[in-house]
Amino acid sequence: MRALKEESFYTIDDIYDLPDGQRAELIDGQIYNMAPPSRTHQKLVNLFSWAITNYIRSQKGSCEVYPAPFAVFLNKDEKNYVEPDISVICDPSKLDEKGCHGAPDWIIEITSPSNPQMDYGIKLFKYRSAGVREYWIVNPQKNTVIVFDFEKDQQSNQYDFSDDIPSCIYKNFIININSM
Repeated sequence: MRALKEESFYTIDDIYDLPDGQRAELIDGQIYNMAPPSRTHQKLVNLFSWAITNYIRSQKGSCEVYPAPFAVFLNKDEKNYVEPDISVICDPSKLDEKGCHGAPDWIIEITSPSNPQMDYGIKLFKYRSAGVREYWIVNPQKNTVIVFDFEKDQQSNQYDFSDDIPSCIYKNFIININSM
């Protein structure tokens, strides 16, 4: 009889034990290292953060916008820890000094050319099952945005950067990336 290979499962403690400066996410007990973001990636994070924050303030809303690095303890367990590029959280009881405990209302991920399957596959499934209401996948290589409206259980549409892209959770809010 052959011995089964023992699988390694990691916890949030392993994430905190990483060397300073090394960023990683933890999904279902597996560690996924994160490459440093590009200038374009950071520019998009800043533009989205600014636009969403200004909209929320103009509407006197209570939701808060957090750009990465910001800890999201997605399933309130020890084996899931992510750092979405943008997290919009509307329930203040989910927030503490460590981050967000539970699903943000809206997540925006900007794809990396080295690992797009994380955003289009693994994270898409995790965010939907965790209770995220809206999820955008921004692809700067193709100048496209895919919008998922998980509350209505549908993919809303694919947009180009030149399109007016409507938010699902904010009915009167649109973003045109090329106009920002």
